[in-house]
Amino acid sequence: MKKQIAIIAGGDSSEHDVSLRSAGGIMSFMDAEKYDCHIVEQLGREMSVVVGDERIPMDLNDFSYMLNGEKKRFDFAYITIHGTPGENGILQGYFDLIGMPYSTSDVLVESLTFNKFALNNFLRSFPELHLSDSVMVRKGMERPADEAIVERLGLPCFVKPNAGGSSFGVTKVKTLEELTPAIDKAMDESDEVMIEKLLVGTEITCGCFRRLSGEPYTFPITEVVVKGVEFFDYEAKYEGKSDEITPARIAPETAARVSDMTKYIYNMMGCYGIIRIDYILSGEKGKEQINLLEINTTPGMTPASFIPQQVRASELEIKDVLSEIIEGRLC
Repeated sequence: MKKQIAIIAGGDSSEHDVSLRSAGGIMSFMDAEKYDCHIVEQLGREMSVVVGDERIPMDLNDFSYMLNGEKKRFDFAYITIHGTPGENGILQGYFDLIGMPYSTSDVLVESLTFNKFALNNFLRSFPELHLSDSVMVRKGMERPADEAIVERLGLPCFVKPNAGGSSFGVTKVKTLEELTPAIDKAMDESDEVMIEKLLVGTEITCGCFRRLSGEPYTFPITEVVVKGVEFFDYEAKYEGKSDEITPARIAPETAARVSDMTKYIYNMMGCYGIIRIDYILSGEKGKEQINLLEINTTPGMTPASFIPQQVRASELEIKDVLSEIIEGRLC
């Protein structure tokens, strides 16, 4: 019999609708001969499964649902929620408690990578990794004076929600007067805000997953060139205001170093499933410094997203990548 796969989408953040689009992409990529897939949408404390034209409430006591008087269960949860609770460890903790295998890294990895400031400070303990300097402020607590922040980080600088994605609430601050409004905007997305020193260079991103052999595999690297916007924001990501070039136009030796670094981080963090790491390359071509920007543990999966682009440029088929992720946790 086919394995029953729940594609978990939705969530409680501004990325709810983006997540649903990723779920549709994953549904289209799955091997239909092996898996019977249904999208399960989460919002607040409720989940519902889509079966044909019907939306059925999930019983969260055992992650089951009733169909025609019969209790139905899933074999595996493919998590594609961008933001809380699918990218910060909450949903992973629930599935651990009920014994449901899932597609992402575990609770610790998800919660750490979701908190940008905590992740950066953890990664600074590895001297081979380069990260931008940053300051974190928390809602309700006294924060450093704007002048002190600018003196430390310089201008322009980036203000972003400490927990979030898809560039919601992110501002490139160019003047001192813009800093407080930018922090307030980011506070609408997260109770913690990170102000980060600007890195200048070529923006790239590299996807990676763990094969059934246990070894991490990196996909061809994508170069990101924004058009008509200040940085790779929501418009650039989802409204066509960027060129995404795969493979990236970088020196082969640089591509090899980025690939090795991505595999190293993947293993060192103890990741599982598909992740995507964003970098800025600065300096002389072929000898660039590789600056780590962010680790995404539930990256976008629409046909136009980075990971499907990178898989198409690789030696693998995306249905086989998804199958290896599923079978790696079921076997």
